Amino acid sequence: MKHPLPLFNEYTTPTLDYYNQKADDFFAGTVDHDVAQNISALLQHIEIQAAVSGPYRILDMGCGPGRDLKTFKQLDHIATGLEGAERFVEMARAYSGCEVWQQDFVDLDLPVGHFDGVFANASLFHVPRQSLPQVLQALQATLKPHGVLFSSNPRGNNEEGWNGGRYGAYYNLEAWREYMATAGFIELTHYYRPPGVPREQQPWLASVWCKANRVG
Repeated sequence: MKHPLPLFNEYTTPTLDYYNQKADDFFAGTVDHDVAQNISALLQHIEIQAAVSGPYRILDMGCGPGRDLKTFKQLDHIATGLEGAERFVEMARAYSGCEVWQQDFVDLDLPVGHFDGVFANASLFHVPRQSLPQVLQALQATLKPHGVLFSSNPRGNNEEGWNGGRYGAYYNLEAWREYMATAGFIELTHYYRPPGVPREQQPWLASVWCKANRVG
C-alpha cells in the first residue's frame, strides 16, 4: 500500500524548503562538478541491455538546477527532469531546455514502461527510509524491460538523520543491495567516488542496476 504523503512531510518539506532557499548557491557550487563517470556508467549499461544505440529516454530523478539534464540533451538523448523543489524546477527548465516534472519523491506519478534509464545522482538518499521501497518500485515500473537505473548516494552505516536542514539516509552496500533486489533490480556494477583516492576518502557509493524481468 502506498503511504500517504502527509506521513512524510516532516522529512520532505524541510528538505525541499532548504533547497528552495539555497537554490542559487547550490547551482553555483555544483554546476562545474564532474560526474561524467556516472553519466557514462548509465549510458553504457543501457546500450548493453538494450542492444541498440541511442537516443535513449532518460529520467533525471532529482535533477536539481539541470546540470546533468543539459548534458544528456547535448548527448542527443531525450531527457526529462523530476524535481521536488519548485525553484530548482524553474532553474532546470531554463538551464537545460528540457521538460521537468515537479513531484515529491514520496508521491511519484510516472508513466509505466517509458524510460530506458533513470539517473538518480545524489537524490535517493533524501527519500525517507519508510517510503524507499515504494519509490524504488515506482522507478522499476517506469523503466522499459531493458531499462537501467543508476544511483549515487553518500554511504554510511545505515543511519539516518538531519544534516544542515536536509534529511538523509546513509546506507552501506549490503543494505542498498537488499533494497534494490526487493524492488526488482539486478546489480550490474558498483564503484566508489571520487576515483583515484583511498576508500576512506570516497564518500559516494555509485551503483548500476537493471530490471529483473529484462528480456534478451
